[in-house]
Amino acid sequence: MKDFHSIVKTLKIYLAKDKNEKIYDKEVALSLGISQMNFATLKKRNSTPYVNIIEFCHEEELCCSEIFFD
Repeated sequence: MKDFHSIVKTLKIYLAKDKNEKIYDKEVALSLGISQMNFATLKKRNSTPYVNIIEFCHEEELCCSEIFFD
């Protein structure tokens, strides 16, 4: 299973697929429905917000295994 930093990288790649610009942490936080401050705290603690990511995957019709596993 991936750690939080790897999951964020995967989410950034997914969010950037339709755009030609760099995706920042604030866009990932917004996509997950988390405040920037809370996201920064989670990132610092390497604590994964599983519920938020699963809800994001459901909304985007994305398979969770693509996000959580290699």
